[in-house]
Amino acid sequence: MSSVAEKLQRKSQKAVSSKQVRLRLVYIDFWSAIKLSFLIAVTLGIVLIVLTFLSWLLLSTLGIFSDLDSMIADVTGGDSFSLMNSLSLIQVVGFSVIVALLNTIVGTALGAVAALLYNFTVKITGGLLVGFTNN
Repeated sequence: MSSVAEKLQRKSQKAVSSKQVRLRLVYIDFWSAIKLSFLIAVTLGIVLIVLTFLSWLLLSTLGIFSDLDSMIADVTGGDSFSLMNSLSLIQVVGFSVIVALLNTIVGTALGAVAALLYNFTVKITGGLLVGFTNN
């Protein structure tokens, strides 16, 4: 019995060598690239809308708009122009929603074009070489 235990002990004491594998990325799935770029663009659009809302809320709370209104009134000679009427919360958030929608469309299209360009250039360059190790 001790011989089996000794063999197992010797096996466990051996250092495990790490295996290295080098792979080439030769194809990006078109639909997966579109889905991923769409999700990233939607996420960035939501972040844009939230940041726009919070920025407007901060500027309004700090009274920056009223200070700018008084400065514009001083420069123009008491004209009845109001920055608050021109940059209301609904108008600013509506504009950011439109920009977010356009960014989503453009971002998705750019992701698709990037996947197509990579798949075409792989035929010339041979692909991207990626190395992996097993620890």
